[in-house]
Amino acid sequence: MPDIPLARAEEIGLSPERLQHVCDLLEQAVRADKIPGAALCVGRKGAGLEPRFFGRQRPDPAAAALRKDALFLVASITKPVTAVAVMMLLERGRLSLEDPVVEWVPTFGRRGKETVLVRHLLTHTSGLPDMLPNDAKLRAAHKPLAAFVEEACELPLLFPPGTKVNYQSTGFALLAEIVHQVTGTALADFLRKEVFEPLGMSDTSLGWRPEKKERIAVIRVGAEREKTDWHWNTPYWLGFGAPWGGLITSPADLAVFCRLMLNGGSLGGVRLLSPAAVRAMTTNQLLGMPLVPEEDRRCRPWGLGWKLQWPSGTENFGDLPGPRAYGHWGATGTLCWIDPDREAFCLLLTTEPHENSHRSLRHVSNAVAAAVS
Repeated sequence: MPDIPLARAEEIGLSPERLQHVCDLLEQAVRADKIPGAALCVGRKGAGLEPRFFGRQRPDPAAAALRKDALFLVASITKPVTAVAVMMLLERGRLSLEDPVVEWVPTFGRRGKETVLVRHLLTHTSGLPDMLPNDAKLRAAHKPLAAFVEEACELPLLFPPGTKVNYQSTGFALLAEIVHQVTGTALADFLRKEVFEPLGMSDTSLGWRPEKKERIAVIRVGAEREKTDWHWNTPYWLGFGAPWGGLITSPADLAVFCRLMLNGGSLGGVRLLSPAAVRAMTTNQLLGMPLVPEEDRRCRPWGLGWKLQWPSGTENFGDLPGPRAYGHWGATGTLCWIDPDREAFCLLLTTEPHENSHRSLRHVSNAVAAAVS
């Protein structure tokens, strides 16, 4: 079963001295309590370094050290994983990027959404909002994914599809429903059978496995959210398996997924995607949408599920990953980027929400990219 071969830094063109600086940065962030816990995994040329762990399993200062088998809720890094499921069905001739969403989810056609295509959902150009207006109420009521899909079907669009970019998690709820309608299988089960098990990603699941609860690193949440029973660390949300943000995984498992992408869709004799599908996922799809503002098409590109490296601004992966790099952030304080030109990837999984940790993540990302010769 596929796994990531371990190597020494110098064997794969990584600077040990610069990588030590990366570790020093993370140690400093933990000591200053900017980040309660973090894991780092870096790889290149088909191999990787052994994951490093920093800080604590829980945010409180007296908590035990972060486990070496810790699992992380990686939030929106889930989106490209969901996109892989869609692309696998596309390759099998089961659907197309140009299919109207209503072909698979007929009730989605309410309130003028008939022209939304599968492509629009994957590129954040559908006109849907990021989160549902009553997202908090649905979570507070412990509603299942089907309720979120139904609410999305009732929404009007913010703008005509294919004319603007608006980051939207709601669209990935619809993608999960499309996978369900096409295959008769829930997305979580499809990913387990078709992606995680073939790749040997035994610690990865969409939604938790209760027997592994103690391994899940606890995310620092604010005092108000801590009072709810639906925040990131609760049984409800960990078990929900949001198609836009519910992936639970280990750095070693997620490294396997990165290697799959770097290797053109196959790994260890297992082929999940064709090179053509990988190219489509990691190519600027906005270039084919002439009504999208030119600044977005040129400066804020999206692939299919993957965020591409933006030329500038605070929402890129740092200043040093290459121009063809792609990846994703996660609201729980996670970052993944893959640089095909240098055959490298970086995984930085923390338990400090992105709104507080994004500067630290960018600094560490730059230091990792600088270690690649």
